[in-house]
Amino acid sequence: MDHRMAARVERTLVAEAVTVIVPTFNERDNVAELVERTARALEGRDAEILFIDDSSDGTIAEVERVAASARIPVRGIHREHNTGGLGGAVVLGLQQASHDVCIVMDGDLQHPPELLPELVARHEKGDADVVAASRYVGGGDHGGLGTALRFGVSRAATWLTKAMFPRRLWRSTDPMTGYFLVDRRSLDLDGLRPQGFKILLEILVRSDVRIAEVPMSFGERRHGTSKASLRQGATFIAHLARLRFGKMSLFALIGLLGAVANIGIMWALTRAGMPYVWAAIIGAEATIIGNFLLQERFVFADLRADARGVWARFAASFAFNNVEAAVRIPVMALMVESWHISSVLATALSLVVAFFARFLFHALVVYAPRRRRVDAKIVEPSTDTAGQRIIRAIDAEVMRPGEL
Repeated sequence: MDHRMAARVERTLVAEAVTVIVPTFNERDNVAELVERTARALEGRDAEILFIDDSSDGTIAEVERVAASARIPVRGIHREHNTGGLGGAVVLGLQQASHDVCIVMDGDLQHPPELLPELVARHEKGDADVVAASRYVGGGDHGGLGTALRFGVSRAATWLTKAMFPRRLWRSTDPMTGYFLVDRRSLDLDGLRPQGFKILLEILVRSDVRIAEVPMSFGERRHGTSKASLRQGATFIAHLARLRFGKMSLFALIGLLGAVANIGIMWALTRAGMPYVWAAIIGAEATIIGNFLLQERFVFADLRADARGVWARFAASFAFNNVEAAVRIPVMALMVESWHISSVLATALSLVVAFFARFLFHALVVYAPRRRRVDAKIVEPSTDTAGQRIIRAIDAEVMRPGEL
């Protein structure tokens, strides 16, 4: 019996003890209420709260004050050097927790402590190593994200993330949520290399874990200010690149080779006397086919086994690239005429947008996991069947925003 099976058997015999890990940065005014609500939510269960603090406002002193009269064991660890940012704080909490079942939540009260029993109950079913609180499953709500700009940035970040890790993240609607339960026995803590905010992303990408989700209403911030910033955004992009930059870079390289080939074919055909319009069409179609073959071999080879058949993949790729080309050129012309910018700059901007659109479409749609038939029953590739139903349109479930 392996350690996972033994852990599941043990959970069926006794209620799980829980450590709630709360990374804090200048959250002093939230400590007392967070402890009280958490203690109330976990009443009757063996549990503790562990604060990992990087503050300069006396948060750790407030933790110690509240701990003296709390109805639940409360500990605090103050870090002099916040190595790894919030993610590093969470890993330290996982290492120092008294219990194997750990729940990570923010200290700003946007993550409702009242959801803790539901996270634990879902984990006690025994079929998940991670239970994430998601705003994007039935009953969830993302209202606490605030401004439309923040929502848009988060949407784009999660879209890109899921495209880069379609296999690891296809069961997750909210892979960058900061509120989740994890059984640390399923993790290699020494193998985690967190940077910045997105520790769940790190866990899901680097670990072979089973994930389940429960709906969460993301609350409004009570005290303090958001820690999101341009610097954190840059850290997130850099971390994402470190986790898996190879796939996108290969896609870009093949696109560059295709562009060179396109120009070469067009030059050769026009030199042979063919009208430039027909030469452009033939060059474009030839490079679309060539790019697809190279992407199959070098970029998305690890996804082909679970995706649709090769001809279905080719049809989807071929159709999208032709539609993209038909749309991109008029848009480029509109930019030149409306914005009065040079055609070279307009072309460059349109190509950058087209690159990301092609990559995201191929990762999320062309190579999306297909439905499998097992023992005459249809098995969906995700527990969220709504995501599968609309994946052809780069569906909203797949691209749900995180908490950037």
